[in-house]
Amino acid sequence: MASYMIEVSYTAASLAAMVKSPQNRLPVISKVAKKLGGKVRGFWFAFGDSDVIGILDMPDSISMAAFAAAIGAGGACSKVKTTALLSIDEGLAALEKAGTAGYTPIGS
Repeated sequence: MASYMIEVSYTAASLAAMVKSPQNRLPVISKVAKKLGGKVRGFWFAFGDSDVIGILDMPDSISMAAFAAAIGAGGACSKVKTTALLSIDEGLAALEKAGTAGYTPIGS
């Protein structure tokens, strides 16, 4: 399973609805992730550029893209941003592989 971070910003209308009647959307979100073969590790309210930040484990990038598209298409969000995450071991392996890529900067 691959890990992903998703950052969501609600529309003004969605925020107004949540202020009027706060609700835990985690059961709904978890059901969508499970249907796509993944699972939610956690979701948090945030303030700043994003209203909600979540970490999910999904089987592949297509499944995560489907999740993000489904959430974004619902109309409650003004922004849905997905970031693929690498474990420390995966990041180190990527750095090792980069060292063998043969890239040379301009002017070298």
